[in-house]
Amino acid sequence: MIDINDFINNRIKPLNITESIADAQDLFAEYTFSHFPVTENGIYIGCASSEDTELMDIEKTLEDMHYTLERFFVRDTTIWLDVLEVFAKNETNVVPILDKDNNYLGYYEITDIIQFFHQTPFLKEDGGILVVQKGITDYSMSEVAQIVESNNGRLLGLFISEANLEKVQITLKISLGGLSEIIQTFRRYNYDIISEHQEDAYINTLKDRSDYLDKYLNI
Repeated sequence: MIDINDFINNRIKPLNITESIADAQDLFAEYTFSHFPVTENGIYIGCASSEDTELMDIEKTLEDMHYTLERFFVRDTTIWLDVLEVFAKNETNVVPILDKDNNYLGYYEITDIIQFFHQTPFLKEDGGILVVQKGITDYSMSEVAQIVESNNGRLLGLFISEANLEKVQITLKISLGGLSEIIQTFRRYNYDIISEHQEDAYINTLKDRSDYLDKYLNI
């Protein structure tokens, strides 16, 4: 599998704090970046956002907007899931990368990290997607895995895809085994099935026809 560090990008040099706002605006006009790293004497000091830069006087320099710079970054040792989290939390498509000594190494682009995600077994291997839901205090990851594996399924990955104070939704990628048996076991353990499946569609069709027949017989 590709290493996430293979996606460290230095195609475009970081903006320097002494550069003009006009230079920064030109960069954002040429590339579809939401943010871009800014350095001072080679040290990363934050990210300028395209929106903030657009509002500034072109005669000024990036130093005049230093108070608006956003300080997010990742380390070159940060795992890819945590990198994705930084992208999401900061609503950005570029994340700067620093080493343990805070030296600027380059940046990740969101399209590259999504490509990396596509190389994981969760997306690359064939299998079925199942979304289940249960009370926030009632679910157990070990129980979820046990349900899949007890039905001869192989779990390729799972994550909490939605949660609130009452419920939690878990998305699973499952290879092998009978998905219908897995679904029925989840129901026996009081999990709601959120995703739609062919087996459920067949059961719903039978139910609809049964309801229609009952209605017809009662006329």
